[in-house]
Amino acid sequence: MRVSRRSAVDPFIVMDVMEAARAAEAAGRSVIHMEVGQPATPAPLGARQAVAAALEAGPLGYTVALGLPELRAGIAALYKRWYGVDLNPERVIVTTGSSAAFLLAFTALYDAGEKVGLGAPGYPSYRQILRALSLEPVEIEAGLETRMQPAPGDVPEGLAGLILASPGNPTGTILDRRALAQLLDRAGEIGATVVSDEIYHGLHYGERAVSALELSDDVVVINSFSKYFSMTGWRVGWMVVPESDIRTYERLAQNMFICPPHVAQVAALAALECTDELEANRAVYAANREAMLTGLPKAGITRFAPPDGAFYVYADVSEHTDSSLTFAQEMLEKTGVAVTPGLDFDPARGAKWLRLSYARSEADIAEGLRRFEGFMGQR
Repeated sequence: MRVSRRSAVDPFIVMDVMEAARAAEAAGRSVIHMEVGQPATPAPLGARQAVAAALEAGPLGYTVALGLPELRAGIAALYKRWYGVDLNPERVIVTTGSSAAFLLAFTALYDAGEKVGLGAPGYPSYRQILRALSLEPVEIEAGLETRMQPAPGDVPEGLAGLILASPGNPTGTILDRRALAQLLDRAGEIGATVVSDEIYHGLHYGERAVSALELSDDVVVINSFSKYFSMTGWRVGWMVVPESDIRTYERLAQNMFICPPHVAQVAALAALECTDELEANRAVYAANREAMLTGLPKAGITRFAPPDGAFYVYADVSEHTDSSLTFAQEMLEKTGVAVTPGLDFDPARGAKWLRLSYARSEADIAEGLRRFEGFMGQR
């Protein structure tokens, strides 16, 4: 059967690593999961209890396309609590995970053939979604000298859009207020519309991340209940759009998705009130981060930008291999530790980088580092 050229997107390598790790576990092996960017914890207890009650109370059918009004209001209140931003709840659009939000944003903002800038390394699905929509991703290479975030001077002319991510995936590095403002200014200079990926907000280990909404209303901000709220499989996210564009997004959402899953929205609304449990999860990640910063140098891995947030370390392994894919496969085979090759995040340079996630329990991360150190000692 004929298929479109725009469907020829690259695979998401981390999903292939997850499958290899699953097969190893099915064969009876002990696997430490440092490949996947998801919390090991379930949705908060309050969220699970709310879902149980809702299931008993009656059918959960369609909601309005932009999401439950009470959830949109709850998310707007979160912006006041976290950032001091007074946000009209009507600007909040609930989506089927952040992935649906990116589809809506890219469709609403950019026409086929236009160029959209994104940092490299960066989340691979940005590139693939853009390509599937007949848009041209333009990668802006970043290095350790800028803590793996794009510099304003490297943002080229001719872009219709610019995607920013803070904390970033795969690096965990944060754009401070000044750096974020400079990038927003540069986007304004060249007429590029900014999409700010903030799905790791709430997961910080020093100064909190700054929302683009603190600096401008002329942006699209995307967030999710997957990371801080520990709800990856529930597939519920949100976006904040300018008031003038709400109806544009509503029309697209009606036709593309009808509505986000009702049951997930019920869980998300309750999760907004589960701060104590969520902060306890963050404390585990903070301890794991410290273990990584100590353990990786012991294993001979010294070139990385210490993460400010999220739950990743993106490490240069060029002194040990010129193929991070082979390196990761060998590590899984010999030690049962699953990590992600950097090729997902940076096709040009990622063969010499690895992403390691520390979103698991403290015991898992300690054991993973012990095995990693042993593996490196045998090379």
